[in-house]
Amino acid sequence: MKVLVIIPAYNESENIPNLMGKINELSYDYLVINDCSVDNSAYLLNSMKINHLDLPVNIGLAGVTQMGFRYAYENNYDAAIVIDGDGQHPPVYIKSLLDKLNEGYDYVIGSRYINQKKPWSLRMIGSRLISLAIKLKTGKRIDDPTSGMRALGKRVLKEFAYEMNFVSESDALTHILKNNLKVCETQVSMEQRESGVSYFDGIFKSGKFMINVLISIIFIQ
Repeated sequence: MKVLVIIPAYNESENIPNLMGKINELSYDYLVINDCSVDNSAYLLNSMKINHLDLPVNIGLAGVTQMGFRYAYENNYDAAIVIDGDGQHPPVYIKSLLDKLNEGYDYVIGSRYINQKKPWSLRMIGSRLISLAIKLKTGKRIDDPTSGMRALGKRVLKEFAYEMNFVSESDALTHILKNNLKVCETQVSMEQRESGVSYFDGIFKSGKFMINVLISIIFIQ
């Protein structure tokens, strides 16, 4: 199976060296997509000779991942793995996701909450609301719908490369479930961000994003 690891990155210069050290220990192709970072990510990626794209404008996480999907599909990859550039998604779990694709699944989620209980933080309350919305819309239960660590098979890659009307992995997941593609979760453990800030840092930005996701799941997908 020809696999591409897609790594969206925005202001991740302090996290990239450690993450790429772990990626380089594996045998997978990768592509870092630098979403017009304002730190020295572009310089670092070039100086370290890391395979990457530098975007001239910031297009956001959904746009970056779609660009990665298109690159993967147009370069004849059989599968794509998405992991965040902040180092929270340990590359050691890539094989677990690929094993599920090889079992015949179309879309695999690296889930934190199969064998562990979901906490009651503000963010996880939002995750519970999204899980409920997906359940009501599709009849399927997903324990960790906001996980950004995921694997896509060729069938999903083809669709998402060109027609992706989604704001997040959660409403994309809803679309996949509604179209009766095979989805599963596999247990992973995630690390804490070592430095930098998230795309969705701050209560206001996170809350606005959560509302947009719920609207997309309930009314659009």
